[in-house]
Amino acid sequence: MSTPPSASPTPPPPRPPHGRTMVGVALLVPLLAALALWAFAWPAARTAPRDLPLGVAGPAAAAGPVERQLRAQDGAFEVHRYADEAAARTAIEDRVVYGAVVAAPAGPRLLTASAASPVVAQLLQQAVTAQAPDGAKVTTVDVVPAPAADPRGSVLSSSVLPLAIAGVAGGAIVTILRLRSLRAVASLLAAASVVGLAAAALAHSWLGVLTGNWWTEAGVLGLSSLAVGATVAGLGALIGPAGIGVGALSMVLLGNPFSGVASAPQLLPEPVGFLGQLLPPGAGGSLLRSVAYFDGARATAPALTLAAWALLGLSAVLLGALRGRRTTTTARAAEPAGTPAPVG
Repeated sequence: MSTPPSASPTPPPPRPPHGRTMVGVALLVPLLAALALWAFAWPAARTAPRDLPLGVAGPAAAAGPVERQLRAQDGAFEVHRYADEAAARTAIEDRVVYGAVVAAPAGPRLLTASAASPVVAQLLQQAVTAQAPDGAKVTTVDVVPAPAADPRGSVLSSSVLPLAIAGVAGGAIVTILRLRSLRAVASLLAAASVVGLAAAALAHSWLGVLTGNWWTEAGVLGLSSLAVGATVAGLGALIGPAGIGVGALSMVLLGNPFSGVASAPQLLPEPVGFLGQLLPPGAGGSLLRSVAYFDGARATAPALTLAAWALLGLSAVLLGALRGRRTTTTARAAEPAGTPAPVG
């Protein structure tokens, strides 16, 4: 009786050469480091006013020379003309301008809003003082001051990165756990809600750096996290785990330094200042500043930006789940009918 030949063992799958992997790592890491250095250092090194909205108020005879001096500074300021100080104050409170120069016989008076940007308020004070006539004293009035607990705005600007990281983490967890369809959407909404409540409790109730309506601030913080998390999860649903990396690079490596929250979008080089407001970190920072200090003035555009990112991300999550179900159904339909079951 002959012995049946033993089955040959299945060869292991080929592994990529170690040399190629080492070269890839050696090139990728410096490239990411250079990209991070460019994204963070370049805007900081090129900080300067670019069409910064600034008001000029007062009689034409006194305000005209001030307006001409400001317009002559190579596009540094976008000058808005107001009839009197009251109109200029209203424009500052509505976030139309960052400040205003009131021309008066006793000397120029500068209106600022450190709540809009302490960096801009200081910049305006230096610029107006430098242009004032010899011997003239510039009086500065902070129309909308920053909260006493955060006079330099450092806590507010520091909130952008943690919110982005929380959103990336939420989207990554949904992708790694392979949550699909409504379960993924529900998980993202629940995570963003908890982030918003926790962040408002810390920033408003404990630290006292936010002074607006508590629930509105919590909603803004949660929406900011949702916009990032839904985008990461949506990319993961469409292109797989690589979507986590793409989303993290976009939101953290670009969105954070391009947000302009630490200074102002008009102080960043173009098109960084414009692009930053189209990303969730920049839009979230602007929206939070509006609801926390300016009673919601100029909140529409950043709110719509965040809502668009969140809706697109959640739609991508649902689309990825639908595409996955169709692929599975097609694969099952392609199997030949009557395939015999394996003999055990």
